[in-house]
Amino acid sequence: MPKTASGKLGCIVLIVLILALCVIGFSLENILKLVIPEFHKQMPEISMAPEKLPLPFELPLLGPEIPNTLPATWLTMALLIIVSFFAFRKPRMVPSGLQNVIEMPVEFFYNFVEGVAGEQARRFFPLVATFFFFIIISNWFGLFPGFGSIGLKEYHHGEEILIPFLRSANADLSTTIALAVISVVATQYFGLKTLGVPYLGKFFNFRRVANFLQGKGSSAFDLLTGLVEIPVGILELLSEFTKIVSFSFRLFGNIFAGEVLLIVMGFLVAFIAPLPFMLLEVFVGFVQALIFAMLSLVFFMMATVHHGGESH
Repeated sequence: MPKTASGKLGCIVLIVLILALCVIGFSLENILKLVIPEFHKQMPEISMAPEKLPLPFELPLLGPEIPNTLPATWLTMALLIIVSFFAFRKPRMVPSGLQNVIEMPVEFFYNFVEGVAGEQARRFFPLVATFFFFIIISNWFGLFPGFGSIGLKEYHHGEEILIPFLRSANADLSTTIALAVISVVATQYFGLKTLGVPYLGKFFNFRRVANFLQGKGSSAFDLLTGLVEIPVGILELLSEFTKIVSFSFRLFGNIFAGEVLLIVMGFLVAFIAPLPFMLLEVFVGFVQALIFAMLSLVFFMMATVHHGGESH
């Protein structure tokens, strides 16, 4: 507590204001009914798939409608591109202003990646950092006022529903699948570029069986080992596809669940009470971006490690 009388009075006023907002938040529906008799509280529409926004014109490949997660994706991309352009338009050895502000988180994240990847950090950092900053900005954009709350009213099955203009990009499964596909394809690219064609032996391992059939195998154990390696390779190939599922659904599920939580809390209580949940979603948005980026980095590193007896 402050020691001065004015400071104590200010704290008391702040506490009273918070309590008053909580009371108003809980009783807002009854207050509005007294002021506006025809007022009724309507639960927002919760849709797992992104809603479609009608356009006054038709876009190539998209048609006359676009998902409301697409403008949020464009906003994230525009923010990253514009800020990067102005920050490094005239880079200086001793950064200042916007360049200094942007270099701080980038340098911190690079040091973090370097601590994990070592000498390969410079190779993987551009893609890993793009994943991290795109996902975290998309996640935090979804917490801005207007996301999910401002839009068009339409009638669907006789009920009036709200079609928001903006919705978090990662609340669309298409976005998270696209990110996951890029991560998995990049993993194969780094593996092939580093190890060459032998990298494919991770998935199609017929070497021991072929050696045994050519009379190079020393025992039946070599044949048995080779026969086991064939289905193991197929499982390795299938695991690359399961990465797409796990990557995309983990990110989508956490962000969509956060959206639903904030919608329900905002519906039940108008003021103050949703704030802790918004802070929780800020943390969840950061953690999910970090998990996606770090898992991608680990898979990149695993794909570039030599396998087999020769490396030993």
